[in-house]
Amino acid sequence: MFPQMKRGKMARGGRVDSLRRVCYYPTRNEMTKAGKRRSAAVRGPASLPLNTLKRKGVAATSGPSRREKEMTDPRVREQQKLYEEAMRHFQEQKFHKAKQALEKVLDGPSRELVDRAQVHLRICERRMSKPPESAPRTAEEHYHHGVAMMNLGRWEDSRQALERARKIAPKADYIIYALAALDSLTGEVESAMAHLKLAIELRPENRYHARNDEDFAYLLEDPRFTELLYPERDGPLS
Repeated sequence: MFPQMKRGKMARGGRVDSLRRVCYYPTRNEMTKAGKRRSAAVRGPASLPLNTLKRKGVAATSGPSRREKEMTDPRVREQQKLYEEAMRHFQEQKFHKAKQALEKVLDGPSRELVDRAQVHLRICERRMSKPPESAPRTAEEHYHHGVAMMNLGRWEDSRQALERARKIAPKADYIIYALAALDSLTGEVESAMAHLKLAIELRPENRYHARNDEDFAYLLEDPRFTELLYPERDGPLS
């Protein structure tokens, strides 16, 4: 490489021009101009006018001062109390009282509290428009409620509902059958056997239902359960 560069310097014409292009160094004036262009590129667009910056500064500092004024305003403090009262009623699902308090919040001077109150006011109106769920009254309604609670694993609620249903209809085999299933799920073997036996006496078809009912899996090892479901057999299933 070095001999070739030496020969190039000694030659004339195109070789010397080629080496000059390769080994070119900018002058001081060119470097100064290039530096100015780079500085302009870094700065980006022209700076904003001074009056624009002043307006922005005023807008930035006006927010906190406005909030401080609102907090010292007795009307805002009263509006805040009404809003907190409405939220307590809302959390307790007392939507009628919450709605009354929220409507008073709308008359206050704080726009932020007004916006919040409007959101919760719409929720209260939707909740109040739904018809209330009526409490179970008939044996059928208590029975369905008890089965629903059983499916959710709420054993005590299920038992209360089924016992209410049985008081109304003491000879309803399907209610007694459901009690037998609940007893089995909660490990009450003796009560489960008694309820299931009574349900079969009232309606023999319950014997066939119990054979494929998974709720009675806890009783499968009890020979009395096998004898009750398969009376034609002398002993437990092999």
